[in-house]
Amino acid sequence: MADVSTDRDVITYREAVAEGIAREMRRDAAVVCLGEDIGEAGGVFKTTVGLLKEFGPERVWDTPISEQAIVGAAMGAAMTGMRPVAEIMFSDFLACCWDYLANEIPKVRYMTGGQVTVPLVVRTANGGGLGFGAQHSQATENWALTVPGLKIAAPATPADVIGMMAAAIRSDDPVVFFEHKGLLASKGAPAPPDHVVELGRAGVVREGSDITLVALASMVPVALQAAAQLSAEGIDAEVVDLRCLVPLDVATVLASLAKTSRLVTVEENPFQGGWGATLVSVVADEGFGLLDAPVRRVAGECVPLPFADALEEQVIPTVDKVVAAVRSLAAY
Repeated sequence: MADVSTDRDVITYREAVAEGIAREMRRDAAVVCLGEDIGEAGGVFKTTVGLLKEFGPERVWDTPISEQAIVGAAMGAAMTGMRPVAEIMFSDFLACCWDYLANEIPKVRYMTGGQVTVPLVVRTANGGGLGFGAQHSQATENWALTVPGLKIAAPATPADVIGMMAAAIRSDDPVVFFEHKGLLASKGAPAPPDHVVELGRAGVVREGSDITLVALASMVPVALQAAAQLSAEGIDAEVVDLRCLVPLDVATVLASLAKTSRLVTVEENPFQGGWGATLVSVVADEGFGLLDAPVRRVAGECVPLPFADALEEQVIPTVDKVVAAVRSLAAY
């Protein structure tokens, strides 16, 4: 499998997933992959293409259709010295292995006093916007956010996919790695060799002075489009890509607020229990004096995801919804 990210001008998000895993498999023989249809089929979303050919069935394991079996086997492998990368096909199906993910994996290091670590990455296709219906379209980062002991990564660009995948696989703590289905065909700049993006380090992807938009994964391009539209109206928005929810880079958000004094969070998670609520509460506690206006959360509606495109668009945050929220704050 060639390094597709260094010999081309652009790379797709889905190619970046396979390349990020391949780089770490070349670097460390302890890294293995397991999941449904990840071998010969190259993954149902074509995010593991080429891995079986390069690394063989000893390191790329096609599994039965059992999320419990996949994550349970990965947990055991991680506890005994391997660095497994386990794929759960849709993030909605994390519910099928929730006991392992919430009750077992994140607690091993704590309960053994650090004697046993679980260096495990659980990859999963996340989010809506493609009309896959209520059971295959959820953004579930907020599920994992309720569980102490899990790191949570959700890259928005191909280069970040590769850099954050490296950091996740090298982590001695378990990482849930959300790959957004709506971004898989998107293209971006290639990642340089040995590219690593530290987990818990947000990125300012657009500088601005009037308002701070904080977004994650597929909401980053939505926030950027909204910022471009608002610019034509004389509102200069700064866009922060959180990249991770755990660790949460509050420092970058507060530094942005020191310039803009206004905050809007843009999240695909449902408003009820979404990550924006956590971020906003921390900002209220640590940065209240920086604010010149109330904070606003643009989030998913608290309903199951509709199948129909027109209805799904009513549920998931859009550019128009972000623009409306910013206008209301700019006029405050």
